[in-house]
Amino acid sequence: MIDKIIEQTEEFVRNQLGEDSTGHDWFHVDRVRRNAIHISKAEQQGDPFIIEMAALLHDIPDEKLNYSEEAGKQKLESFMETIPLKDVEKNHIREIIFSISYKGGHGSMLSSVEAKIVQDADRLDAIGAIGIARAFAYGGKKGQSIYDPAIMVRETMSQEEYRRGKSTSIHHFYEKLLKLKDLLNTETAMQMAEPRQQMMQSFLEQFYREWNGQQS
Repeated sequence: MIDKIIEQTEEFVRNQLGEDSTGHDWFHVDRVRRNAIHISKAEQQGDPFIIEMAALLHDIPDEKLNYSEEAGKQKLESFMETIPLKDVEKNHIREIIFSISYKGGHGSMLSSVEAKIVQDADRLDAIGAIGIARAFAYGGKKGQSIYDPAIMVRETMSQEEYRRGKSTSIHHFYEKLLKLKDLLNTETAMQMAEPRQQMMQSFLEQFYREWNGQQS
């Protein structure tokens, strides 16, 4: 039965996010799923099925990808009603999904090891080479410029400012992406993050060299 539920969930997520152009497409979801499974095995912690289900569904209710926060929640709930799981399992999956978001640095406290693992897996996909690509995909879709040196980096911000405030794709590295490595929960994820962090730092150094017209 577990395999059938996973297959049903995969099909649902592909149909919902398969053509997303903000960096939250099926391939992102699948990478998060694979990262989460890897972390769980390496740490020898967590319920593998709950982790996989939460990883697969983590972006379904995201308000960025829906008309409203309520519409996203309803989309998830409609799907949850179609799968034959106990209420305790469904509630655990919901708890993970709704607690792992960054929200401008105002994310929820995590109450389970499964939530910590899925959050780490999602954050790993926001950094490194893939993270760089996703940052510019999302920034372009949102109508942000690549960079504007006249705009200041927002050191602290409310959730509303994080979602709606004026920024650029380069500023997003300082407002979120470069902070994620130090916010990871597991030793395995921290080790995986090291080369990704270095990749982003090298990219930014090269970006400023080219922006400023340096020839080497």
